[in-house]
Amino acid sequence: MAMVSDERALAKYKDEDMIMSPLLYLVGQGDRLTPEEATEVFFSVTKLFQANQPSLRRLVYLAIKELAHTAEEVIIVTNCLTKDINSDVDMYRANATRVLCKITDAQMVQQIERYLKQEIVDKNPVVASAALVSGQQLIMHNKGDVVRRWVNEVTQALDHKSPMVQYHALALLYLIKQHDRLAVSKLVQSMCQQGARSPMATVLLVRYVARILSEEVTEGTEYKDMPFFGFLEHCLRHRSDIVMYEAARAIALLPNVSPAELQPAVSVLQRFLVQSRPAVRFAAIRTLSMIASSMPLAVTSCNADMEVLISDPNRSIATLAITTLLRTGSENSIERLLKQIQNFLCEISDEFKVKIVVAIHALCIKYPSKYYALMNFLGNALREEGGYEFKRAIVEAYLGLMNKIPESKETCLSHLCEFIEDCEHAQLSTRVLHLLGKEGPHMPEPGKYIRYIYNRLILENAVVRAAAVSALASFAAESASESLRKSVAILLRQSLMDSDDEVRDRAVFFSQKLGLEAYQKKATAPPGPEEVAELQEDTKQGMNIPCPVPNLEVELTRYLSSGIFDTPFDMTKVSKAALVTSKDSEVSARNESLFGDSTGPDAGLGVSAKAQVDLAEEVMATPEFSSFGRPFKSCPPKDLTEAETEYTAKVIVHLYEAHVILEFICVNTLNDQLLEDVFIQVDTSDVSGLGGMTIVPAPRLAYGEPSRSYVCIDRTEVDEYPLGQLACTMKFSVKDMDPTTGEADEEGYEDEYGLDDLELDVATLMAKPGELPSSFKSAWEALGPDNEVADSFMLEQHDSISSAVTAVMDLLGMTACDGTDNVNDRARGHILLLTGVFVPGVQVMVHAKFVLTSECVALELVLRSELHAVSELLANSISGSD
Repeated sequence: MAMVSDERALAKYKDEDMIMSPLLYLVGQGDRLTPEEATEVFFSVTKLFQANQPSLRRLVYLAIKELAHTAEEVIIVTNCLTKDINSDVDMYRANATRVLCKITDAQMVQQIERYLKQEIVDKNPVVASAALVSGQQLIMHNKGDVVRRWVNEVTQALDHKSPMVQYHALALLYLIKQHDRLAVSKLVQSMCQQGARSPMATVLLVRYVARILSEEVTEGTEYKDMPFFGFLEHCLRHRSDIVMYEAARAIALLPNVSPAELQPAVSVLQRFLVQSRPAVRFAAIRTLSMIASSMPLAVTSCNADMEVLISDPNRSIATLAITTLLRTGSENSIERLLKQIQNFLCEISDEFKVKIVVAIHALCIKYPSKYYALMNFLGNALREEGGYEFKRAIVEAYLGLMNKIPESKETCLSHLCEFIEDCEHAQLSTRVLHLLGKEGPHMPEPGKYIRYIYNRLILENAVVRAAAVSALASFAAESASESLRKSVAILLRQSLMDSDDEVRDRAVFFSQKLGLEAYQKKATAPPGPEEVAELQEDTKQGMNIPCPVPNLEVELTRYLSSGIFDTPFDMTKVSKAALVTSKDSEVSARNESLFGDSTGPDAGLGVSAKAQVDLAEEVMATPEFSSFGRPFKSCPPKDLTEAETEYTAKVIVHLYEAHVILEFICVNTLNDQLLEDVFIQVDTSDVSGLGGMTIVPAPRLAYGEPSRSYVCIDRTEVDEYPLGQLACTMKFSVKDMDPTTGEADEEGYEDEYGLDDLELDVATLMAKPGELPSSFKSAWEALGPDNEVADSFMLEQHDSISSAVTAVMDLLGMTACDGTDNVNDRARGHILLLTGVFVPGVQVMVHAKFVLTSECVALELVLRSELHAVSELLANSISGSD
């Protein structure tokens, strides 16, 4: 309110801009005024239209723009702004145009159209650009019907002398034609032939060309055969650095671009690495880092120049150079790089340290024979000063390496044991202790880890002490050695009298369950070997959770929030499949991270996760299906239409034991139509095992607003799996609507729109497990050979092991274990271990052996599952695709 009080003083003070500037600064920083305050300030500001000071008038325009969405009756200032549009002062004309288009509605735009068309062709570049930018804003805020009639004026503005006007004119012309793919293609083609005098407009044209190439490329087509690709190559020789860089970046971002097509762009970026301007060097090394994440061999020619950048005074450039070199460097250069990084690590922030740890993790997986040197580097990094995120990234890297490189487990555990001796983060200490309890008993010398765990019992807080008790008990539960069990019993004895309830209760529980009291009290004889084995097995069974912990957490939270406790919570009904989530913003993998790290095998390591959306949330909240509970699997959204059609539709398939629910997300892209009673007609005649159908239509489908329609199909036989194609047709009632007023006709007519067929295949019915088995061999033996199916195949369509492995994984929809999805490009043989959960919860495991022959890839497949019918179905799916 003090701010508003100052605005009341506008009429009293001569230095009004001294009051306006703090107001605009606070609003720009996110402070919000109430509608009453905003309206009061707005009316005070309008009195300043009488002032002739240019700086004050500019502040008035800014204030009106900022208050437009909060204040009431903003439209009353229209006359003043219209007067300024006809002013002789170009600054007034430009700013008044921007503000007027910001606050006006679609109907009001028609009244000022002639002024805007005159300004587009104005000789003054500031006025012309203001009109062009205002046209873009009108289109983006659904007021652009008038703007689409300005094609002639905007085309004329493309020949303006000002580079800024050329840039804005091209942007507006593209927005006008963006929904007409043929018109866009003709526009881009004509601009490529004529050439743009402005480097900024050329950069924009390069982006449009890259977008068209990405949309039009088909499998087996080379970019060099496409006419627009020649324009990008021509721009690599442009006189402007920004155009050259944009063309190189556009080529690098093209999907499935070949190394030969990429090489000219890499050469341009290599020249930029030695530029004197830091911004140019940073842009070049960032793009090269992005390329190296997917095609490291294409960047190896730049290694010498990138090594020079390690000593660059700009630490962002130096960090990118290091992470890129770690991807592109040869096996022989690893030690030399690590030595340079070691001296450099202490000089950079934690954010950059995390990036380097991620790159080290990827390099270790790429060259497993060098894991010892790389892990020694990580061990030294653990001793360096650093925050929680940096230390967490290293711990995550160790965990990833243990899964990918089993022979590194002992070294990893040794380094982590030393780390928790001086760890100030309780969350990391408990995680390492859990890992020691899980892996330590199975190591060659389990006793050497007990000392590190015991130190946590006497030196740490209650949370860490409780984790240490559980870790010690794991050694007693897994080991048959009497001396080891006795040592654990003695160490747990002091925890029986711990001050914390959780620590004390855990110690008492494990001492009784594992028969350790005999060693602690010395009053009775210790149990014999048979009794010890029975106690250990009983403890394991009692502590074994029959479902993944994340799934259990989600289901418990949902159960408690429902407020209905008539039926007790049943842990056995919690799905074993991994919960499928979708990112709020779907970004290209290459652009997701500033440094492009998200595309490697270490995706997400050390990088804060994006917000996730539970794909089953909407269907579980629908009253008709809420009683079904959580689905076994929710498949990622699949497009059933092209991106730029009049109606777009996506589908999410939800699998239940007795139902298949199709969740259709539909969008109406026509602003002159309103759709009502929208539903999808699904033809199930080609799919066996499906019966009755329940349809939940979307009541209305307004322009640009997604709406959901559901189709629930009953499964007739649980042991008959729905495989095949579902024909889908969208049906609805259409009402014509006035885009300017938003009013729809009372009468409508029935219509329909064809959608792509939806295919239900084996991968659709297969879910990734919530937790991977700690030992594939143990899980394989636990399934047993009763439902085993073995078969051999000749994969004639594949000429490499890596492509065959990828095809089998995609076909079955299963998850690789022990890092067996990583295949050497020159491998002539490979073992692939897979695990998955088949609907409605059948555990499946696969042992696949690939051998490269002179003609094709030979596959020897062994499947085990909990049902013989599932094993046969999966084997037949491979023979059917062979």
